[in-house]
Order: sequence, then structure tokens, then C-alpha cells
Amino acid sequence: MRRSRGALLALVLAVVVLAGVVTWIVLVIKPVPGPRCAVTAADGSTYRLTVEQARNAATIAAVGRRLGVPGHAVTVALATAIQESRLRNLPGGDRDSAGLFQQRPSQGWGTYAEVTNPVYAATTFYQRLQQQPGWADLTVTQAAQLVQRSALPEAYAQWESQAAATAAALTGARPSALTCSDLSPGAPEADLVPVATAELGTAALSGPHPSAEGWADASWLVANAMRFGLDGVTFDGMTWTAASGTWTAGGPRDGVLRLHRVGAP
Repeated sequence: MRRSRGALLALVLAVVVLAGVVTWIVLVIKPVPGPRCAVTAADGSTYRLTVEQARNAATIAAVGRRLGVPGHAVTVALATAIQESRLRNLPGGDRDSAGLFQQRPSQGWGTYAEVTNPVYAATTFYQRLQQQPGWADLTVTQAAQLVQRSALPEAYAQWESQAAATAAALTGARPSALTCSDLSPGAPEADLVPVATAELGTAALSGPHPSAEGWADASWLVANAMRFGLDGVTFDGMTWTAASGTWTAGGPRDGVLRLHRVGAP
């Protein structure tokens, strides 16, 4: 009997000690933040994005700028992609749907390889949107539905605020509104020149720019910092660094865009 009681007491003490250790781990050891991005709206609202989502949003906005579409079209495209794929380049979906916009090859959107190419998918979306009579006077939801023919036509409305804030940041309408933090850029994953040419229509990014254009290019670079191995972007006296994850003032307000690659002097 004494041996049983002793064993039971030892078991209870072990459980208490283990519970204390687990509690200490939960309270003291905090999870390490991962890479993330965010867009700040004019009203101060913040919309969080993964690095993948920010990159895809930047591609959609860049293609819109290359095609010369208005900001409303970029908002419509972003709201559509948020609803359809949560800004992820999905390999599949309902029936033969795929890609950022869940476009269907069987419905004339292109081949599977094309609809899962973000640049092609965004270009085709804008082209279809501009073919719709009176689209520019419609709400985001109405315009998106004209293109998508969704079974849930009102679903796009819930993303309008986020899409508008993201469009404003990525078209340069709101300076320094997109940030990415806790990044660890290293060797480039892709060559900047062909990507910039395909998405923006030019790779001549460094140098002087008008305000909106410069901020749009700067935000595109921040969203793609991991892809291009960038640890710093400066425009018009504001600098973003991968180390700080924020835009800070400093330097001349000269309208010049500069980028810094990891390991460069």
C-alpha cells in the first residue's frame, strides 16, 4: 500500500512539474513572426497579406498600369482575385478553374498554362472587363460579375475596401502604403529585368519619376523584395528596408527611385 501511494505521489508531482514547464513555455517563448506584408488605407485600416499575396496583388496592379486602365479597374481586378483565390495562383478549383481569377480554359479563357500565368490572367481579365459596356460606371461587384459570371454575384462586395486600399498603394495613389516586414532576402529568385518588362512594360526603374509612378514602382519592388533579393528601396526621401520593415523619412525629396540588392556595396 505504501509503495502504491508513493508511486501515485510521484506521478502527481511529475504531472505538476510538467504542467509548470508547459505553462512557462507558453508564457515565455513567443512565436517568431514570419515574413508578411500589409496595406494601410486612408482611414487607417490595415489589411494584412502574405508575401505571396502581396506579390500577386502587385502583379495585377502592375499589369493594369501597363495597360493604362484606371484605378477602378485595378480595384475590380483585385477584389475579384481576392474572392476567387485569396490572391493565390491556385493550380485548380471548381471544374477546370485555375489561377488567380479561377479562369476556365473550357470557357475560352486560354490554356491551363496561360490561366495559371499571373501576367496572362490579369491581362485577360482587364481585356474582358473593358469589353463590358458601361463597366466604368458600375460598382466593383457589378463590374466583377459582368466578367466572372459567378454563382455568388454579391461575394465580391465584401472585399471592396481591401481591394481599393491595395489598388491605391500599388498604383501610387497612396505613398508608402504597402510595407513588408520580417523578410530575409538573399540571392535573387528571378531576374528583375524580364519580370519588370512583362509586368510593368519597362525595366527602367531606377532614376527620377513623377510621384505616383515612382511610388507605384517602389511598392512593386517592396512586394517583390524576396524574389529579387532586395533589402532596400528609396523613393523621394523615404526608405524601406528589409531590416526595419517600414518606410522612414530621410534624404532629399528628389523624386528619385533607388533600389539596393543584398550584398551590394
